[in-house]
Amino acid sequence: MAKTAKPEPSRVEDLLPVRLDCPDCGRRMHADYANRRTVTTLAGVTRLNLTIRRCPNSDCRAFKRPYRPEAEGRFALPRHEFGLDVIARIGALRYAEHRAVPEIHRDLAGRGLAVAERTVTNLLDRYDELLAVRLADDGRLRGILRRQGKAVLAVDGLQPDMGHEVLWVIRDCLSGEVLSAKSLLSARQQDLAELLGAVVAAAGVPIQAVVTDGQQSVRKAVAAVLPGVPHQLCQFHYLREAGRPIFEADRHAKKELKKKVRGVRKIERAVEGRDDPAAAVIRGYCGAVRASLTDDGRPPLAAAGLKLHERLTAIAGSLGRLAEKGGCRPNSNGSGA
Repeated sequence: MAKTAKPEPSRVEDLLPVRLDCPDCGRRMHADYANRRTVTTLAGVTRLNLTIRRCPNSDCRAFKRPYRPEAEGRFALPRHEFGLDVIARIGALRYAEHRAVPEIHRDLAGRGLAVAERTVTNLLDRYDELLAVRLADDGRLRGILRRQGKAVLAVDGLQPDMGHEVLWVIRDCLSGEVLSAKSLLSARQQDLAELLGAVVAAAGVPIQAVVTDGQQSVRKAVAAVLPGVPHQLCQFHYLREAGRPIFEADRHAKKELKKKVRGVRKIERAVEGRDDPAAAVIRGYCGAVRASLTDDGRPPLAAAGLKLHERLTAIAGSLGRLAEKGGCRPNSNGSGA
């Protein structure tokens, strides 16, 4: 199988160590040799020219040990070809937008990054490791919780791919800090209780309340670990379920509205090749109708059908005003197309 040639660097960074003296013995280090490293970031491919210093003191523990430029760490992890911003992008797509690995790969490829799908999986593992390292800073988290004097826990599971491990996240609602994030093969009550118990023990402050969804194993785990602590089911889940009948009615209304504007393509074909002002106006109105059809709302707070009705009503009103000025007359269905 033919290998794809790696892209050439689009920018060059020359990095020098800020520290000149050996951190062990204090003697001046020599600029011993230079390294080159290529890193792919979201901004493009960067060539790093690195000056490496080494201590010349044979009695020093750091004798001949390479001392690399400190700024190298802001570009990428050691021995990695892709930058930290790429890892952050992958993590955001995975856990914030619930994208699958193939979707993440297409997103990066669309940005011009030459990356394999297997590499995306490997970089996602690095993201999980970096997140775990940050969450493992118990001293920082305990300091935040100690200043608050209490905590309100939110527990939820994220599963971007069906059939794969679920990432369980426990967050403090008052500070917004993630207290724990761990992938579990199952959502058994025992596993969740152990995870929640570890967070409660490490918090060191009273747990005032817990917010979760209605999953039975989660509710039982909370009851076992925090008996008597107020436990509220997530308001968003309540709102989503309560708004489901409205959402279904709105979705049906949008489908019926779309039937009334199916002739847009026929109107566009009728003015193809024309460059007169009337043709430009017609194409503009057709474009407005198309944009209205693709502008979806996000239930339960944004109703796509109502939004489409408002947009089409505005277009029809504009066509009506145009007709009063002597222009074309809108169609009888009121859609203006």
